[in-house]
Amino acid sequence: MTHSVTIEPIGEQIDVEEDQTILQAALRQGVWLPFACGHGTCGTCKVQVVDGDVDVGDASPFALMDVERDEGKVLACCATVESDVTIEADIDVDPDFEGYPVEDYTATVTEITDLSPTIKGLRLKLDRPMTFQAGQYINLELPDVDGPRAFSLANPPSKADEVELHIRLVPGGAATGYIHEQLKPGDELNLSGPYGQFFVRSSQPGDLIFIAGGSGLSSPQSMILDLLENGDERQITLFQGARNVPELYNRELFETLARDHDNFTYIPALNDADNDPDWKGFKGFVHEAAKEHYESRFSGNKAYLCGPPPMIDAAITALMQGRLFERDIFMEKFLTAADGAEDTQRSALFKKI
Repeated sequence: MTHSVTIEPIGEQIDVEEDQTILQAALRQGVWLPFACGHGTCGTCKVQVVDGDVDVGDASPFALMDVERDEGKVLACCATVESDVTIEADIDVDPDFEGYPVEDYTATVTEITDLSPTIKGLRLKLDRPMTFQAGQYINLELPDVDGPRAFSLANPPSKADEVELHIRLVPGGAATGYIHEQLKPGDELNLSGPYGQFFVRSSQPGDLIFIAGGSGLSSPQSMILDLLENGDERQITLFQGARNVPELYNRELFETLARDHDNFTYIPALNDADNDPDWKGFKGFVHEAAKEHYESRFSGNKAYLCGPPPMIDAAITALMQGRLFERDIFMEKFLTAADGAEDTQRSALFKKI
């Protein structure tokens, strides 16, 4: 049975199928409710039920407290509807966000490469093109792995019929372990997308700073390739952080882009290179490389961050000390079911991420 959900204050109406959550239905119909974890632990997708019957589902008691349940609040990522429903949601419409609907795809593995000792490069051929914004991600389903896993797209939107992913091996991780140890070319996988609201704000003035660490390079790579392909004339600077040279993957790609484009600068930084006599680049953490390059004066720029939480928090501190404000800093952090409801995934320096 299908029920309708009216979303206020925007007045959009969506159809929600039986056993489909409000969030799933909204994303697949191009209505982007705020969300982060997608499985009831963070509380980002909290909405108010104004009218109708809703099952709250498996929402964490930390993300949705008893008093909030009594007030008629639900988490859109867990809630299913039992009648026609009206909800109120805090939707912040960004003029640069395209809001492409989420769809399901079948993909064939075409290539698996060793980008670094811990990161695999995975290329997939889609059964049809996927329209997305650079910086977004997909949910990938894997055999014998409970639930989909989120991976950022590394390819630019111009390559709409393929998917490029950078996947770091997580010790004990079922999904990344399968990809690193069992997946092979020719295998078919199911995925859905695009997801996420990490994208370049093209209408906002200011040169662009990208700070990336580990496999967090994937989203900035997609964004930078897209910007350069489309002739963006702003100054673009990428700071890539890694422990050592073997972990500094795709270095040749960005060195070539820097030679070919006067408005692109590439600065790699290694934090464990003191004993490497051949390394002539920056030695230290990636946020320190940014501070040195800009002489701790970041005002007038826009910054996009992607990487492990400690790197992001250090970068935020450096940027804000250098007179860059919250409105000028953008990032995407993925929450996993193992993270529970702990809010440590959000920087204490930001009210909202």
